[in-house]
Amino acid sequence: MITAAQLRAARALLGIDQRQLAALSGLSVPTIQRMEASEVMIRGNVDSLMKLIAALELAGIELIGPGVASSSGGRGVRLRASADDASPHRRDEAESAGTGGRQA
Repeated sequence: MITAAQLRAARALLGIDQRQLAALSGLSVPTIQRMEASEVMIRGNVDSLMKLIAALELAGIELIGPGVASSSGGRGVRLRASADDASPHRRDEAESAGTGGRQA
């Protein structure tokens, strides 16, 4: 299961808006809006929830369930580590950021 807060946090981590998430998941924007407006657990038909979760996972999001590898035992989301994180381009960006953007 996924909560509305997890969905909003996942979108924020990915840097995408509701329209982009709708396109990624094959759902409508109003469906994404209803899901995010849910009080706690997202309500929807199983097919829509599966499409949403599959799209988030494909985009690199890992959903954290209650009591799973978190200091407080609560729910959450995180970006999954990927081979791209170790690419030379990513390392250059990280090094530039660490030096205030100055190249050595």
